[in-house]
Amino acid sequence: LKLFFMTHPSLQSDCELCPRLVDFREDNRASYPEFHNAPVPSFGTLDARLLIVGLAPGLKGANQTGRPFTGDYAGDLLYATLLKFGFATGAYGATAEDGLKLQDVRITNAVRCVPPQNKPVGAEVKNCRPFLTQEIEAMEKLEIILALGTLAHNGVLSSLGFKQSAAKFGHCKFHELAPDLLLADSYHCSRYNTNTGRLTEEMFCDVFAAIKERL
Repeated sequence: LKLFFMTHPSLQSDCELCPRLVDFREDNRASYPEFHNAPVPSFGTLDARLLIVGLAPGLKGANQTGRPFTGDYAGDLLYATLLKFGFATGAYGATAEDGLKLQDVRITNAVRCVPPQNKPVGAEVKNCRPFLTQEIEAMEKLEIILALGTLAHNGVLSSLGFKQSAAKFGHCKFHELAPDLLLADSYHCSRYNTNTGRLTEEMFCDVFAAIKERL
C-alpha cells in the first residue's frame, strides 16, 4: 500500500498534470487555507472486493476533508448506506477523523482534484485515468466496481481499455467486464439527484442489495 501511494503522483499535494485544476487549487488555498486543497487519496484497503468510483471531490466536501465523499450531502447518503449494508463500521461524522472504518470496500474518484463547478473536462479525466487503472490492477481481490454516474462509468471502461459502447450506463445495471469482474452502475448520490427524484434512497439501497447478493 505504501508503494502504491509513493508511485502515484496524482496523490501528491502538488500534481501539475491539469493546469486548470492547479489554478483552482491555488485559488482555494488562498480562500480556504484550512482545507485539504490537494488530490484526494482513496479511502479503504486494496484487499477489498468492492471499489466505488465517484466523479471528483466536492469543493467543501472531500476537497475540504481530504477523504472521498466526506463533508457534503453525497457522503451523508453514501456512508449511511454503507453502514446499513455492513460495508462500514462506526459512525459517520463528516470528517476524516470520525473513526469510520470501511469493510471490504474502497472508495475513489475518476478525477482526484476538485474541479470548478464540480465539472472536470475530458482532458482532466484522461490525465487521471492511469491512476485509476493502476489502482484497479493493485486490487487483487476486486470483484465489483460501482460507478456513481455516467462519467465514472465511462472512466472505468476507459481505464480498463474498453470502448464506451461496450457497456451502456443504466441505474442498477451490472455489466460483466471479465469472468471475475463486474461493473455496477448507480446514479450519483448527489443532492441534485435526490432533490429532483432521479435517485431515491430506496433506489440507492437496491444497488447495494444487489451488490451484496453477488459478493
